Amino acid sequence: MLRNYETVFIATPVLSDVQIKEAVKKYRDFITDNGGEIVHEEDWGLKKLAYPIQKKTTGFYHLIEFKADPAMISKLEIQYRRDERIIRFLTFAFDKHSAAYAEKRRANKTETKAKEV
Repeated sequence: MLRNYETVFIATPVLSDVQIKEAVKKYRDFITDNGGEIVHEEDWGLKKLAYPIQKKTTGFYHLIEFKADPAMISKLEIQYRRDERIIRFLTFAFDKHSAAYAEKRRANKTETKAKEV
């Protein structure tokens, strides 16, 4: 049975735009190649970190919301640990409340974008 998950990873700030896109594509492809289904994705861009990690004070944040088999999560996290481009990551399973919140947040984002146009 597929469950809802959300993963956020922080890539090192020394990467070029092309390298960031390659890293994001790698994890997007990993999820879909292992039977997952991407629901939503957000690129948060370069942000300041709360505290230095590996002597870096900024990082590229990227969020992927997806549905997957629970067994695939450990494989995904192994991929994060092996990748020197990723300095931090967090993956968590949604319960019914966080799933409802995520849907509401997505709806607000699309509403805001519609007003900007």
